[in-house]
This record gives sequence, C-alpha cells and structure tokens, in this order.
Amino acid sequence: MSQPISASHHADRTDLFAGFRTVFKSFATDAIHVGQEPEQWKSMAVVPPISLSTTFKQDGPGKHAGFEYSRSGNPTRNCLEKAVAALDGAKYCLALASGLAATVTITHMLKAGDGIVCMDDVYGGTNRYFQRIAAQVGLEVSFADCTKPECLKATLKPNTKLVWIETPTNPTMKVVDIRACSDIVHEHNKDIVVVVDNTFMSSYFQRPLALGADICMYSATKYMNGHSDVVMGLVSVNRDDLYERLKFLQNALGGVPSPFDCYLCNRGLKTLHLRMERHFKNALAAAKFLEADPRVERVIFPGLPSHPQHELMKRQCTGCPGMITFYIKGKLEHASAFLKGLKMFAVAESLGGYESLAEHPAIMTHASVPEQERKALGISDTLIRLSVGLEDEEDVIQDLDQALAAAVSSVCNTSGHDGFHTKPGMRLRLMKNPHVWIRKTTRI
Repeated sequence: MSQPISASHHADRTDLFAGFRTVFKSFATDAIHVGQEPEQWKSMAVVPPISLSTTFKQDGPGKHAGFEYSRSGNPTRNCLEKAVAALDGAKYCLALASGLAATVTITHMLKAGDGIVCMDDVYGGTNRYFQRIAAQVGLEVSFADCTKPECLKATLKPNTKLVWIETPTNPTMKVVDIRACSDIVHEHNKDIVVVVDNTFMSSYFQRPLALGADICMYSATKYMNGHSDVVMGLVSVNRDDLYERLKFLQNALGGVPSPFDCYLCNRGLKTLHLRMERHFKNALAAAKFLEADPRVERVIFPGLPSHPQHELMKRQCTGCPGMITFYIKGKLEHASAFLKGLKMFAVAESLGGYESLAEHPAIMTHASVPEQERKALGISDTLIRLSVGLEDEEDVIQDLDQALAAAVSSVCNTSGHDGFHTKPGMRLRLMKNPHVWIRKTTRI
C-alpha cells in the first residue's frame, strides 16, 4: 500500500519554490490527458498508437477524414501538438524536426530586407544560423543585450520584423524580462513578432505567451522530451494569422518529425512536472555547493540569491531548470582536468535529459561563435556548463567535488602548484546536514 506524503515532503517543496510564481493550474492533468482521448481511436486505446502510415485513404478525391499525407499532418503528431499547446497555454502548437528547424521555419515568415533583433547571448546554433545563413539571404540581423530594455529599444529599427529572446540565456544564464521586452517591442510596432526560446525552462516553469510574447519555441530535444532520445522542435502560438503562416511553412518546408519521435516526446510530457521539480532540487543543491567552494571563481544559477536577476526569475517563472554555469579558478587546464575527472556526469553536448551532463562552451556548444564575441559574452576558457540530472543529490555533489579535486591534483602535478592558494597542511572536508552543505577546513 502506498504511504501518504509526509509533512516534511510538503515543507521541502514549499521551501524550494518559495517566492516563485504559482504552478500553472491542472498542468499534470493536461499533460496526461489533453490530446490523448481514447474516443479518437476506433480501438479506444488509452495510450495513443503510433501512426506510421505516410498516406491516408480518402472517401473520394479531396474528401479526407482530417489527414492526407504525413508531412501535412499525422495522428500521432496531432496528439503531441494538442498536448503541448495546452501546456503552453496556447491555441496552437506545431512540431518540427529539430529546434533549428523551428528557427528556420519561423524566420521564413520574413523576406529579404527585413530586420531581426536577437539576444546577444544565445545558443551557438542560433547565433550561427543568424550570422552565417540568415544574413546571407538578405535578412538584417542585429544583436542586443535584452536584459537591458533600453538596449533593446535602441536596436529596434523601422525594418525590424522579429525579435528573438532566449531566457535564461545559453550558456551564461542571463534572465530576460519577457513582459518588459514585449511591451517595448509592441509599443514600437505592434506587428513585430516577439519570439521566446523557452528551451531551458520548459512549459512547466515558464509560459512566454502569457507574458506578451507572440511565439514560444523549443528545442524539444531537451527538457520537453527529457530522455535524450529525440531530436525535435516545437512552436506554440495564440494568434490565428501566425498559426496559418507557420502551418503553411511547416508543410512547405517539410521539416517535420517522425511519428515515432512524436510518440516518444508525447510520452516524455507525462512526467515533465515531476522531472522539472527534481532538476530544480538537484541543481539548487549543486549550485550552493559550488558557490561555497574555494576552487570555484563564480557560479551562475538563477535560483541563487546571488544571481543578478534572481528576483525577476521568481516573478516570471514557477521554478528553475537544472542548468548551472560556473567559472573554475585557474586556466583552461583546470577546466579540462575537471571535465576529464568527472565520473557520473558525462562530458557531452545537449541538456535537459534525466542524466547529468557537463560541457565546455568555448570548445563545444559555442565554438562557432567568433572568439572576440565569446569573450565579450563571458564565455571564457574557464566557463563550464552543467545540466544537472535526476540522480541522487548526494551523488551529484560527490562527483563535482571529486572532479574539482582531480583538477587541482592534475594541474598541481604538472605545474608544481594548484593555483588555488590553499595553505599547506590543510585539506577540504565536506559535512552535510539535512539541508545545507557546509565546508570546513581540517588539519592533516
């Protein structure tokens, strides 16, 4: 027999989410039931079946029952799109073959000579697309620090048609005020489309459309699917005109996901609320640990009071994802040794899966960003990005601790000193109470 949830469980959850926006009503119920109605299938299947057929029989020429050809529409994809629309508080959702396929589809609404304003600190693939492809086909791309509304306002031009915001940003975790930016853009010109890349947050922690954005998009490869086994993009909108334009482009450009991938992502949504809460819990514990560690220069995690936009994060979101970036003390050698020393964390690109990942943005995800731009954004050789997974909290922290120790030891062995100014005869010892990691020094 299942045991009742303890009072301490409620207290722990209340403490974790204190000050954040209230969780969206019926989120878990919608994730499980919207678009999944058994009545839509002759078999009355409770779990939507995978419809692999590429074509569908018509009663007569042009007389179909809702589906013609799987690029144009598919029953399995339809289930996913309905579910995501509900979770985003949107009227419509469209599934694409990848996050970048979603980006390309959105920008195909523009024509040569139109202007795009993009957040300066974005996913490396987004930066690469805007600088090396969009600009080459006649789109005028400008970059601005959208955490400063006045910078965004100054960058808007008469030909601006689209503003691209990512929050929190990848990889430096800046938080953008979606409401303030949307208001500024729409006051300048109500026809400018505001897009928010919501990949880091998922629909459980943030709803951009409710904050004034026109389009909410995702690389669903990350948290929305959550199992590192699907590559997919999602686009949600409320406006009928935007939906019709994007639906046409989805079919015309053809960047659609397979029915099997749609099935997997749809299944991932059922545990999204549970996964995101665990990601937040583990990441907060890891961030506190790193922030107190003398081997770490600086930790950037919006769930920490030390984050410059911590209060904005609480006003705008219902929680924080499992993403942490930090600067390790030392040089590139220390960062490399840390990554090599990890045992449970996998050194890999991507994020948002159940497993913990670590990567070096300057060499990996943001290598395509020109070096001078990387430096200006703070993407240095000592910056490390973590995607904290769903493992046991103690194991997450233990792996980070031993990898930091390995970094010190490795560099010390090759250079003769560790670079951290630790006193001779001292070592670091971790002690843990039920809620806080405490660091003490003890003589050896």
